[in-house]
Amino acid sequence: MTLLNILEFPDPRLRTRAKPVEKFDAALKQLSVDMLETMYAAPGIGLAASQVDRHIQMLVLDVSEEKDSPMTLVNPRILERSGSQTCQEGCLSVPGIFADVDRADRIRVAAQDLKGEPIELEADGLLAVCIQHEMDHLIGKLFVDYLSPLKRDMVRKKLEKQRRHADVASPASA
Repeated sequence: MTLLNILEFPDPRLRTRAKPVEKFDAALKQLSVDMLETMYAAPGIGLAASQVDRHIQMLVLDVSEEKDSPMTLVNPRILERSGSQTCQEGCLSVPGIFADVDRADRIRVAAQDLKGEPIELEADGLLAVCIQHEMDHLIGKLFVDYLSPLKRDMVRKKLEKQRRHADVASPASA
């Protein structure tokens, strides 16, 4: 297993639109394993391939309390949406920032598993939010895009300040 580097806002690679997966092979399965390991270590509940600079339509998630229900969705698409909910979201690509985002409360999703077999699932609550959040990454959209331009600029400045402090705190390598 390999921990992958998670891209952080405002990295322009996060805006790349992911391409559909066409090859279901051992490399795809290994990427899923590595993404899950990275997500759990971060710690997070979801991670899109775009966030680890692999621009394919794949996401992993696990919203269980015990962190024992990992899911991988390949080439996901939302078939139906209903209701609405406002949930405070965070993102591994926007560390330490949280904001309220309006999302559908219930969704029906079609996708493929790691073998390329079709799957369909219905989700509500946190699972529905997580799937929608990760699917946004696959089209180059971040949860901060739901914020006003002023708030988004404040987020960017806060992250830049955090990075400057982290760079000062860690000694430079020779």
